[in-house]
Amino acid sequence: MYAAHTFIRGNKTEKIQKALSHLRQGFFHEHNNIQQDTDMNYLVDKDGYYGEFGGAYVPEILHRCVDELQKNYLQVLESDSFRQEFAQLLRDYVGRPSPLYLAQRLSRKYGCKIYLKREDLNHTGAHKINNTIGQILLARRMGKRRIIAETGAGQHGVATATVCALMNMECVVYMGKTDVERQHINVEKMRMLGATVVPVTSGNMTLKDATNEAIRDWCCHPADTYYIIGSTVGPHPYPDMVARLQSVISEEIRKQLQEQEGRPNPDYLIACVGGGSNAAGTIYHYVNDERVQIVLAEAGGKGVETGQTAATIALGKMGIIHGSRTYVIQNEDGQIEEPYSISAGLDYPGIGPMHANLAQRKRALVLSVNDDEAIRAAYELTRLEGIIPALESAHALGALEKLQFRPDDVVVLTVSGRGDKDIETYLNFPQEELTNQ
Repeated sequence: MYAAHTFIRGNKTEKIQKALSHLRQGFFHEHNNIQQDTDMNYLVDKDGYYGEFGGAYVPEILHRCVDELQKNYLQVLESDSFRQEFAQLLRDYVGRPSPLYLAQRLSRKYGCKIYLKREDLNHTGAHKINNTIGQILLARRMGKRRIIAETGAGQHGVATATVCALMNMECVVYMGKTDVERQHINVEKMRMLGATVVPVTSGNMTLKDATNEAIRDWCCHPADTYYIIGSTVGPHPYPDMVARLQSVISEEIRKQLQEQEGRPNPDYLIACVGGGSNAAGTIYHYVNDERVQIVLAEAGGKGVETGQTAATIALGKMGIIHGSRTYVIQNEDGQIEEPYSISAGLDYPGIGPMHANLAQRKRALVLSVNDDEAIRAAYELTRLEGIIPALESAHALGALEKLQFRPDDVVVLTVSGRGDKDIETYLNFPQEELTNQ
């Protein structure tokens, strides 16, 4: 029923409007004059759906595994023992809370207050560790002995290998051969941590294909294997579970903004989005507060109209990918179109159901940021603030020039990871394009 375990079927739903058409000047009135719409709920419902997106579409062999997760994840995540151990590891091992840094020179350039949520300063260099810590604690409580994961940029792979080393569990990471070559340092980190890294040579050898292979492995070893999915994708309960584990980001933002600005909510939240884990964590505690404008930056690649893009929300049609109903870049026959992005972590033809729902219901403004725009934004942050961001985070930074801010606007932008892994890509970017900016 599901060819090559791609888990996709398509139909001829209309393309959503391009993100830039949603941009409206003067979207907000005075901050204190807007009442929160308490009737709207953008979080998951009891059946695992965000509006019409989400659900669990899996082959028969995985029904038991997914059903077991659905029945156990909330009970474990809400237990006192889990909460205490999770909080202790986030504090003492990951190094949380991560700073909320007022970027003064960047703020002056864009004429507002820009705070950077510094997930790049976490242990392993990205937000991914928040999720892997939580999921391996869940796996251990469920009696699993073997961990598998997929990875694109390698950050989730490193974070998974890290927690497996910590918990003394077997770790197998699937990674597209293309990504193995362009993220060599992270591959060696995973191997040093004791993980087995399996290069995937099917498809265009990137994140989608790595996910396919991880699902095949899970189908073959359902009894003893736990699949740590790295983003808010996959069958329910994964999108909700990953969002909850990453929500420590927005929980900290609320407290830190209260201390620094005297109010817990910003005017804008900005994050990059591929599958959507760092974005989900950034917006989780604000998603139902419509005083806060959510801005999601997806990977435009070489341009949305070029065919070399990963702008799923701009181009996607309704389909099913990796067990979830969401927008998918696909042709008229429902076959996945190969995505492209200079960023390995955003090179995915789907989108988390949470974000698909936010886009469809106009709760989030979605902007496509092209390769060159992201790299220029990364250089800008580096030279203004001395912070080298990951290529994924650079897409969020690239959204700044597409927005118009007021002097009293408070903007929080999540720097989801550091740019060590992307140095070669940055250095190979033509310098004349930077000087001509």
